[in-house]
Amino acid sequence: MSFPPKAVPLVAPGHTRPVTHLSFSLIQDDGTYLLISSCKDGNPMLREWTGDWIGTFLGHKGAVWSTKLSPDASRAASASADFTAKIWDTYSGTALHSFPHNHIVRTVAVSPTSSHLLTGGQEKKVRIFDLGRPDAEPDYLLEGSTTSHDGTVKSVVWVGEHTGVSAGEDGKIKWWDLRTRKQTTSLTFPTPITSMELSIQTKRLVVTSGNTVAFIPALPTGQMTHSLTLPYSPSSASIHPILQDRFVTGSLGDEWVRVHGMDGEEREVLKGHHGPVHCVEFSPDGEMYASGSEDGTIRLWQTTPGKSYGLWQGPSNGN
Repeated sequence: MSFPPKAVPLVAPGHTRPVTHLSFSLIQDDGTYLLISSCKDGNPMLREWTGDWIGTFLGHKGAVWSTKLSPDASRAASASADFTAKIWDTYSGTALHSFPHNHIVRTVAVSPTSSHLLTGGQEKKVRIFDLGRPDAEPDYLLEGSTTSHDGTVKSVVWVGEHTGVSAGEDGKIKWWDLRTRKQTTSLTFPTPITSMELSIQTKRLVVTSGNTVAFIPALPTGQMTHSLTLPYSPSSASIHPILQDRFVTGSLGDEWVRVHGMDGEEREVLKGHHGPVHCVEFSPDGEMYASGSEDGTIRLWQTTPGKSYGLWQGPSNGN
């Protein structure tokens, strides 16, 4: 009797404290992509698609909660507990500009043209910065005159040229017209939102709130939201960008990474981390997914164990 190959993760060490957020770039012109990680050690790291370390961005003086790459991967943006967001040159590792805030910054997003930056955090405000005029005062996306949300802004994403989406601990997701700086619509969950990521290929927002995972059209077009209730509270979720037939989750309640079908059925439980899993993310080609943990490590998991891909050498290579 033969058994399917067991998923053996590649471990990407280097961080010294819990890993809080992971984000892949788009596939670049040479067919590869990059991975950027956030950590409470304050030092975001950039890695090749194989997991190999490229460099560390040095300059923050507090935990880094979120990092994102520009579409061409030439720029990185970071959000930190040191009350700043920063924009970086990924080739040199140089901080190009630091954007001051009045409280902890939890989330960032770079526009599709790399011309603007969205930020959000514990001030409950969403800011928009013009990267062409980095010293100019930011604009604000506010409901009323004081705040964007009634709780910490946990995530912001940029959808297309003119739409920003924010998610808060108040359980609300809000869509904003970035030309008028006005809210256009919203969606409310009964519990605080713990994560929201944009799946660019599937044009969906992947949201976790309480025991719920929801797959929401990135632009409100009348399409139905696909929502599932799980027997645990996921900390983060990511959908397969190509097949769209499965999603992965992490949880702060245990040390496991889980793979579910789109009907919610649990397909796999992957053990390897030694602490709660804060974040998960599929690579843009769907061949692997990454997980970041309280244990300070990133683990890379093959979608199809045994296949030759990157640093995994399968049977076709004589192993």
